Amino acid sequence: MKENLKVLFISQEITPYVPENEISSICRMLPEAVQTRGYEMRAFMPRFGIINERRNQLHEVIRLSGMNLIIDDTDHQLIIKVASIQSARMQVYFIDNEDYFLRKSMVVDENGKEYEDNDERTIFFVRGVMETVKKLRWTPDVIHCHGWMTALAPLYVKRAFNDDPFFKRAKVVYSVYNNSFEKPFRSLFANRLKLSGITKKDLQSIAGKELDFDMLTKFAIDFSDAVVQGSEQISSNVMKYIEEKNIPFLPYKTKEEIAEAYCDLYKSLLN
Repeated sequence: MKENLKVLFISQEITPYVPENEISSICRMLPEAVQTRGYEMRAFMPRFGIINERRNQLHEVIRLSGMNLIIDDTDHQLIIKVASIQSARMQVYFIDNEDYFLRKSMVVDENGKEYEDNDERTIFFVRGVMETVKKLRWTPDVIHCHGWMTALAPLYVKRAFNDDPFFKRAKVVYSVYNNSFEKPFRSLFANRLKLSGITKKDLQSIAGKELDFDMLTKFAIDFSDAVVQGSEQISSNVMKYIEEKNIPFLPYKTKEEIAEAYCDLYKSLLN
């Protein structure tokens, strides 16, 4: 295995930029732990509207911004911002767009109702990460996805970007958490995923369907090289699916065990 392991973290949430919870705290601690072990890492999350840009010293990276991503025949501008967690000497990149992330909340509106276009926001976020990594000219060995908003990354890495020199050898790890959503993704969701390299067969399991959390999670697992149980309790339906798939699986670990166990998993996938 190469010594300078490169790990890309695609995270739905990272503290201190959003309130602390299971995902955001793991996604704050794990990249630092990987970096401390001498590996290279990049961390990405959405630039949700609740993030105070001045307090957290976010600034736009002009050389990475400016591309338009087409979703459902509509152009959406990709804006990339970056900030540093000084205590960890760690940078975080933010995927931003006025159509999807200007709102002053994360996935629900002021009445607590989930946004109808969370499905499109998921597509934009993941595709934005892929395009930005290419612009950075950085080649990850392992891509670790945290949270349902990252669930499309395995598909895009293994199909749409599978011949790209920046992604073709990358191993994808998907962490399953107990952080479900209530409003199903709309039935046209599969149509909006289409890119060169993605076939009808790839989308067969979700085509024309409204996706709930379990269905989206299973779809992510289908294209992953390994699965991690991120929460102590996860859907029994999803757990059964993981067992049936018979792919590398890391059961739940405490915060004290995570760094060593996850790094061992990364190395095992590359050996």
